[in-house]
Amino acid sequence: MASSRTTGFDRLITIFSPEGRLYQVEYAFKAINQGGMTSVGVRSKDCAVVVTQRKVPDKLVDSSSVTRMFKLAERTGCVQTGLIADGRAQVRRARHEASQFKYKHGYEMPCDMLCQRVASISQVYTQMASMRPLGCAMILVGWDEEYDCPQLYKADPSGFFCGFRACSAGVKMTEANNYLEKKLRKKAEQKTELSTTETIHLAIGTLSHVLAADFKATDIEVALVSRDTARFTVLDEMQIDQHLQAIAEK
Repeated sequence: MASSRTTGFDRLITIFSPEGRLYQVEYAFKAINQGGMTSVGVRSKDCAVVVTQRKVPDKLVDSSSVTRMFKLAERTGCVQTGLIADGRAQVRRARHEASQFKYKHGYEMPCDMLCQRVASISQVYTQMASMRPLGCAMILVGWDEEYDCPQLYKADPSGFFCGFRACSAGVKMTEANNYLEKKLRKKAEQKTELSTTETIHLAIGTLSHVLAADFKATDIEVALVSRDTARFTVLDEMQIDQHLQAIAEK
């Protein structure tokens, strides 16, 4: 009975089901999990960190050309989870929006405004028959010049966006969010702030915990914005290896 009621309502993006659902948008969320990837973002007082897996699809592929970390502006960057082709298209649009904003206003587009713009474009895709929703989730980190603090935002295929203390995307999103919630609650009870190093270790540790895997420096990508530089920086393999060794020694 349920299948007969839903038949036909997933044919077009613009048709609601009798339950008020847009099935094509729900399918876009499922597409995020297709690659089996998980990404984690954590924000503290002095930095915001994003970590994701690095999977090289073929031994003949140059591993240096495989990345899901993208610089959008001098102080803003993102990690894409889901269909990488859709992610690259969204990154190109985000870079265009950021450059146009700086050209018009003379200063860099804040991370929250850029995420809002990206989410608004994604929302338009959910109500146009000529365009399908993008099967990717974008986690943005940036340094806010006005408030002098890091920012962490996430935009999904439905057009929803929000600021976070910590968030995740991908196949292990629920487990990662539960783990992060426990860790941050413990920090709040202790009334202590995470340092930059501790924030990086928490992000890497969360990914390692939910995937039940011990990483090598070539298995993950790490990027951050911190008070020291106030710029989006992707860590190289040597820096990642130092953090992995420090985590292993705990």
